[in-house]
Amino acid sequence: MFVPVVALGVVLAVAVAADVLPLWSPEAVDMESRLVPPLWAAGGSAVHPLGTDGLGRDLLSRLIYGARMSLLLSLVIITMSGAVGTAVAVVSGYHGGALDALMSRVIDATLAMPIILVALLFAVILGPGVLNLIVAISLLMWARFARVIRGEVLRIRAQDFIRRAQVTGCSTIRIMARHVLPNVLNTVIVLATIQIGWVIVAESSLSFLGIGIPPPTPSWGSMVAEGRDYLRTAWWLAALPGACITLTVAAVIVLGDWLRDRLDPSLRNV
Repeated sequence: MFVPVVALGVVLAVAVAADVLPLWSPEAVDMESRLVPPLWAAGGSAVHPLGTDGLGRDLLSRLIYGARMSLLLSLVIITMSGAVGTAVAVVSGYHGGALDALMSRVIDATLAMPIILVALLFAVILGPGVLNLIVAISLLMWARFARVIRGEVLRIRAQDFIRRAQVTGCSTIRIMARHVLPNVLNTVIVLATIQIGWVIVAESSLSFLGIGIPPPTPSWGSMVAEGRDYLRTAWWLAALPGACITLTVAAVIVLGDWLRDRLDPSLRNV
């Protein structure tokens, strides 16, 4: 667990401290310094340790500010989706009956929707932008939380302490808030951690297609898209942001698996 935690810690630290680090502006254009290779390659320069892109913009600063954008989007989307998905799962799972059956069909239909097509629809109707990207992903992400947490709620609803709370006259809202919700928080935390990687990949994919974060705002996905035209002459333009996406998502997945093993009592001793 040491390596994933350190990797995520470094990404988070540089993203938060980007404004105080001695970096070039991520949007500053310098055509005289365009396509400078990384420091370790022939022709590299210490002025731009990771090289520059086709407009002479410093790649290191764009990667760091792109990390900030990816993490900020992930936090907002996970918070919104997690809150909605958890609320839907707790209410429908605890009440059961027709309400649960209806919400289950809604969840299934939402999970069946392809995110790319939904985002394209938003981009055509409202235009590309950060807010539209958040809404497009959140409209589908909540169902991932609701599907998993609903199963936990159904299991908890059958426990003896829920029956005792019902017998003592506790209201439905009190039971859901004081007895059901606290018992699914571990699952929510683990699921939120794992879904961070999914959000980063989704945002990068949409930015790669040009319907995500609009330029000149740096984004890992848009940086990969910009680098595909230089794969033969400037490989670092696509390789470095692609490596950042891969390593960050892998670290998040490993951390999520570790949290699941630690927070799930049935897996703690395995």
